[in-house]
Amino acid sequence: MKTQYAIDTGFALIDTHPSSRLMQSAPTHLRTRPISAGHMRALEAVARHLNFRAAADELALTQSAVSRQIQALEDEVGVGLFLRHTRAVELTSAGAQLLRAVLPSLERIDGAVRQIRRTAGRKSVAITTWASFASMWLIPRLEAFQSDHPDIDIRIDASDHAVDMETADIDIALRYALPANVPANAIRLFGEQLTPVASPWLLKSGHALTRGEDLAHFALIEAGDADRTQHAGQLTWRRWFDAYHFSKLEPKRWLYFNYASQIAQAALTGQGVALARMPLVADSLASGDLVEVLPDMRLESPMVCWMLVGPRSASRPEIRAFSDWMLLQAAQTREAVGDGPDPDTIDHPE
Repeated sequence: MKTQYAIDTGFALIDTHPSSRLMQSAPTHLRTRPISAGHMRALEAVARHLNFRAAADELALTQSAVSRQIQALEDEVGVGLFLRHTRAVELTSAGAQLLRAVLPSLERIDGAVRQIRRTAGRKSVAITTWASFASMWLIPRLEAFQSDHPDIDIRIDASDHAVDMETADIDIALRYALPANVPANAIRLFGEQLTPVASPWLLKSGHALTRGEDLAHFALIEAGDADRTQHAGQLTWRRWFDAYHFSKLEPKRWLYFNYASQIAQAALTGQGVALARMPLVADSLASGDLVEVLPDMRLESPMVCWMLVGPRSASRPEIRAFSDWMLLQAAQTREAVGDGPDPDTIDHPE
């Protein structure tokens, strides 16, 4: 009877019939010498593809060379790591155990090599941040940094997924989170307030908008996934209505979008009134492309924008240059939106 073992790597699983476990169950002398690290890449590739030929193609080796590497690794470990079938292979429980140790080690090695290559060649800064922040705040300001530092390349990874700064190929993470959810070394860039905004020509072409009650005559724009995204409920019109005692107000219609950049774009094109995050629309307000329609009715948001510098990157001059520039830009944004540092959430706001 077959017994299957699930592992948490996302790779395949298996241990088997007693006759196919001879190598595992046969008595062996206790091995104490360290194993060679040269075959770990082959282990990872074969485990991921579950096919020697596909692994060989990826590694630019022959199939027999990969097979010999795995056999040599099994000889060193002292047990079988794969079960060989006619058209595929399967991990044994011992193979799965070794793979769990190998994967993070290879990631760290690869990350270190990329760092070394970067420092030996062109200067570069790799940044991860969320898409709306990249398009609405960071990218419009980057030209100024690159004018001052033309020898530094910039790579932006716009993703909402958290990364391990110890192993990822990332130098700086710009994140949006509650103060309680960030590590101790996070640097506060700015908090945010929410405020109703609209295009000036929308305000000239329709009903007057001077009181909160007047919002009933307009389409209101907000995030469509607020009920499914953690903390997004803090950014909704309903929260604003409750704060200012308009709980029964119903707008002319609703417009929903997934991203803050889409919400701002809809407001810029006159499609309705958006409850905007002040730091992200500060430039549009300053230029007059958007108007803060009820400036005395802002709403504090609990969310904060943070910067984290990777521990392996912090000493590089280009990373220090970009971090210093970010702090200067953040200070200008805080001044523009009237955001002061919160002494209860961070010791060093800058």
